[in-house]
Amino acid sequence: MGFYCPDGPMQRILSDAIDQLEAQGRPGLREQLSVTWLRYGSSLRGTASTAQDGEAFWARPVHGAAWGGEQPRYPASVVKLFYLVAAEAWLQRQLITDSPELRRALADMIRDSSNDATGMVLDLLTGTQSGPELPPMALERWSLQRQLVNQWYAGLGWPEWLHCNACQKTWGDGPYGRERQSYGEQLENRNRLSTDMTARVLHGVMAGAMVSPPASGRMQELLARSLDPAARAADPENQVDGFIGGGVPDGTQLWSKAGWMSQARHDAAYLEPPGHHPCVLVIFSEGPERAQDEALLPGLTTLLVEAPTS
Repeated sequence: MGFYCPDGPMQRILSDAIDQLEAQGRPGLREQLSVTWLRYGSSLRGTASTAQDGEAFWARPVHGAAWGGEQPRYPASVVKLFYLVAAEAWLQRQLITDSPELRRALADMIRDSSNDATGMVLDLLTGTQSGPELPPMALERWSLQRQLVNQWYAGLGWPEWLHCNACQKTWGDGPYGRERQSYGEQLENRNRLSTDMTARVLHGVMAGAMVSPPASGRMQELLARSLDPAARAADPENQVDGFIGGGVPDGTQLWSKAGWMSQARHDAAYLEPPGHHPCVLVIFSEGPERAQDEALLPGLTTLLVEAPTS
C-alpha cells in the first residue's frame, strides 16, 4: 500500500490529460510516460513539524493519482535529489564532515545539475572513487561500498523503493573503467527510480520530514526555482523551460529537480500556484521523441494544475 490515497476524480483528470496529449501527435505516449500527482488543501511546507513523530506524519492522508507510478525508469539527473537527501542524512549521523566544499558541490549538483559535483558527492557518500577497471575481487568490494545509498533507502521500509536503484554517477559522455563495469554488461545496474518513490521523497523534503526540518529547509533552498523571465533567459539550462515550471501559472512558487538526456525528459516538482491547489508532480518520459519534446511536461502540468477541484 502506497503512502497516498488514490483519488478517483484526480485519476480521471490525469488519464484524460494523457489521452489529450497523445492525440496531439504523440503515438505511444501512454507507454513512454510515468506520472505521480499529489494534491494538498494547503501548503505542504513545514507540515511535518506539527506531527508528534515521523510515523504520524507519514500516516496523514494524501490524495493522489498516478499513471505507471510504480514502474522503475532511468531517472537521469532526478537521482541527484536522492543523493542530496542522503548527504544530509550522512551529515546528521556524522558519517561525513560538513565543509564549504561539500556545500558548494551540493548546490552545483541541484541548482546547475552538475555531473562533476554529483560524482564528488557520491564518492563521499560511499567511500568509492572512479578509475581503471578492477579485477573481480576488488570490483566486488568496490561494488559493495557503492550500495550504501541503496541500503539507506531500503532501510526506510517504504514499499515504493522496490526495484529502485541509486548507486551510479551521472555522466556527460558515459561511464568508463570500473564505473562501466558496475553498470553490468546489459546495463542492468543502471539507476532506476519510479515516480511514486520520487514523489514520496519530495513530499518528505517539502514537509520537513526527510532527515530533519533544518536539513529539509536547506534542501528546499537548493531546489527553489526562479520563474523570472530575465533569469530564465540568462540561463538556457534553467530546469524550468521545457519542464514542469514551463506550464505553471504566473506567480507560482516552484521547487524542482529536472533530468534530461538523449532518451529521457523528466521532472520532479512541488508547486504552490496562486488560485490552485499546491501539489507534488513527478513526470518521467522516455524515448528520443519525448526527450526532444519541450511541450509535453509543461502541457501536462497546465492540464493538471488548472483542472477543476471538484
